[in-house]
Amino acid sequence: MVTASSAPAHSITHFKPQALPVLTSRLVSVDILRGLVMVIMALDHTRDFMTEFRFAPEDLAHTHGTLFFTRFITHYCAPVFAFLAGTGAFLSTRRGKSTQQLSRFFLTRGLWLVFLELTIIDFAWGFVPWAHAGVIWILGWSMVAMALIVRLPTRWIAVLGLGMIASHNLLDRINPASFGRFYWLWTLLHTPGRIPITAHFTFSVKYALIPWVGVMATGFAFGQILLRPDRRRWILTLGISATLLFFLLRGLNLYGNGIAGLPFGYPRSAGPWSVQPTLSLTVISFFNVLKYPPSLDYLLITLGPALTLLGWIDGAKAERGLSRVLQVFGRVPLFYYVLHLYLIHSMANVVALACHQPVLHGPVNADFAQRPLGYGHGLPFVWAMWILAVAILYLPCLWFMKLRSRHPNWTWLSYL
Repeated sequence: MVTASSAPAHSITHFKPQALPVLTSRLVSVDILRGLVMVIMALDHTRDFMTEFRFAPEDLAHTHGTLFFTRFITHYCAPVFAFLAGTGAFLSTRRGKSTQQLSRFFLTRGLWLVFLELTIIDFAWGFVPWAHAGVIWILGWSMVAMALIVRLPTRWIAVLGLGMIASHNLLDRINPASFGRFYWLWTLLHTPGRIPITAHFTFSVKYALIPWVGVMATGFAFGQILLRPDRRRWILTLGISATLLFFLLRGLNLYGNGIAGLPFGYPRSAGPWSVQPTLSLTVISFFNVLKYPPSLDYLLITLGPALTLLGWIDGAKAERGLSRVLQVFGRVPLFYYVLHLYLIHSMANVVALACHQPVLHGPVNADFAQRPLGYGHGLPFVWAMWILAVAILYLPCLWFMKLRSRHPNWTWLSYL
């Protein structure tokens, strides 16, 4: 739950979370932003389940503008999730939660998310047993790390988080193979790939710990800015500055987006952009930012505009209309996440049967090239199914939001 003061607050340089006054009102703009990226996330997963394309949208040899930017817009989801998870934890100290209580919550919540990823969530992707380190996995382990980090002063948490985001691309040339039989450790920490468990079972790692824990730590420190009376100016300044820094670094083409052509990683590093045969492909190359692991460029062009939007909608009431819908989704993020995977996967199977197409078996986004010929649909159909899925999800999420509101003392609900 995210809380913040609706009245002006003084700037704080040194503070102890347990000494801060208790607040009861939520910061609605945070809920709206989280709800927006969750709706967008459903578009990406609908495309995963129902697309007819047998290649990744980032593949410059085959992609086109509409497909690429249908994928690009969904890049905002994971960074905003991780960032706001840290922010929400900081703001919970305003409700009287001590550092020790917060550390325990991070630990238990994190381990719970890891368990959910390896069981309920991984099964939703393929309707078969499968082990995959996805976004819930990395949010969980980032929370486990934050259980220790949160004991540091907030300024040091900010330095740690920003330092990890800015410098981790210096590690790009480290090959997991250089660690010998412990190669799997570097795969989990920084370079995504696949870890063989048995002759027939592989653990797929897309989300590595570095720098996701830095994103969450930065979000935690960002929470202090939300206590300022001039927070909107600060939020807009940070968001616009991060966005402009992306264009500067990407334009220089020297650092910040991985190293192209490395023989390891999942997928290969995007590397510098280059002039392509057409203007559309050149623009795609420029915005082709590396998500696995999240490069500096990727985090700047996602968190920068997201913070700008957060500053722009600061003070929103969400009493009706689209903002109200987004607030509902934003207040029950984990419930929405689990539900939307099972819903969209089930819709994909029903559509395949109705259209006399083969039903996919196994993880749908493991390798697009392995999909059977004749499967899937074009982007207009994908967009229509996405809108339908989001509409179906609204009433269950509204019910669960009201349930949590009626029973604020049911602690176990916070884990759902």
